[in-house]
Amino acid sequence: MATRTFEFDAREIGSIETAILRASRGSLLVLLVVFAAATMLGRIPSLETQMILYLVGMVALNLPHGGYEHFTNLRQRGLPVGGRYVAAYVLFVAGFIALFLIAPLFALVLAFATAVAKGGHGGLRVLDALVGTEHLEYRSQRALAALVRGGAVMIVPFVFWTDTYVGFTGYMLALFDAGAALPDAATIELSRTVFGGLFAVGLLAHLGGGYLTGGPTRSWLLDVFETSLLIAYFAVVPVVVAIGLYFPLWYSLRQSARSLAVERRTDGGDDGLPVGIAWAVLVVGALATAVVAATLWVVVPNPMLGGALLPGLVAFYTIFVCIIALPHVVVGEWLDVDRGIWYVP
Repeated sequence: MATRTFEFDAREIGSIETAILRASRGSLLVLLVVFAAATMLGRIPSLETQMILYLVGMVALNLPHGGYEHFTNLRQRGLPVGGRYVAAYVLFVAGFIALFLIAPLFALVLAFATAVAKGGHGGLRVLDALVGTEHLEYRSQRALAALVRGGAVMIVPFVFWTDTYVGFTGYMLALFDAGAALPDAATIELSRTVFGGLFAVGLLAHLGGGYLTGGPTRSWLLDVFETSLLIAYFAVVPVVVAIGLYFPLWYSLRQSARSLAVERRTDGGDDGLPVGIAWAVLVVGALATAVVAATLWVVVPNPMLGGALLPGLVAFYTIFVCIIALPHVVVGEWLDVDRGIWYVP
């Protein structure tokens, strides 16, 4: 079934957006080269250093952008929509916390799927706004493109950094059940093979289908480059660092560029809320986010893994991000059919 495609028009993209896109690609390329050299020289940073980099990237750099995505969206909408939006968000957060307490393994699988959706669907909307998606003519092609880009975030590191990936999965489960057992080695290896094989097939279908749709267009060539860069990045850079820096250096940067492009095309739009009230909403949102973190700390049975500081902080913060990421995607985008946090006119 054919769907709307977005063709690139250089007149709609300013120099700032172009610079941000180049910065996102350049940052991942630099990290890829640095860690490839470190691997060859046997100088990969210790796991402790990797965890510090993760926390710096995810807490200091990426968390503020998540709130800003909601802020910029709601500021254009006014209070009736905003009230329903916030209520639905709170319900999803409460439900996801409850799910983690009742069935942590299932909740974690859902959280990983959310990360795929966020990286993939959010990335697809950046292509719509800044690169063009004329090579993705059908709805199935768009879904596959999102799955491949999002899968690079979760599946590729599982294939290439299995031990670390599984180890931190165990840490996250241990927050809720200190005796939680992970699948045995044979099951993990089978899962690694199956997910890796499915991802490879999806990748070939995505890139091959895009070529068959329109040939070697500019948008297809950039899609090939960016998708290949993401796969190489998550294959070479240790998973803790790769995920911790991907969101601020790729996801957040590129969404910022998309926001600028949208403002340019809509001439800034009509602000639904006065600036003072909008900033008050942003402050309330920040406080609400802190309340979610505090609530999680109280209800989680083992928030610091028995005193293991860095692993405990990484595991706890990852669960916290997962809990706010589900409504971020579902409420902020999929249920918000009029606009959404990744809006492209």
